[in-house]
Amino acid sequence: MTKERLKVLIIDDEKDLCLLIKAYLSRKNCDVHTAYTLTEGLSQVDQFMPDILFLDNNLPDGLGWEKAEVIIKDHPNIKLHLLSAFNPPQIKDGIPVTRIWEKPISLRDLDLYFK
Repeated sequence: MTKERLKVLIIDDEKDLCLLIKAYLSRKNCDVHTAYTLTEGLSQVDQFMPDILFLDNNLPDGLGWEKAEVIIKDHPNIKLHLLSAFNPPQIKDGIPVTRIWEKPISLRDLDLYFK
């Protein structure tokens, strides 16, 4: 029996980071999609229905973390991973965040999480 592929969505305007994570997780047999703006990403969340979401905070068209509560409300089974290159801002209490990743993210860190 083969296990079902995890669906992963990365919403981040840093294309190199998206490509790095996508390449790595694709080798782990994940189905990975990327979005470089908040608007595009929120649309993909609803269409792609990912199991895991990597969400950056500072995006060209808004603050991703401000949408975390709505995403979790609409998709309660999603595993939410928040990304930030700066001191991570506070996230509202009660929002189930799987992990906050501080950039730069290393493949070693991803490997420890996605064994």
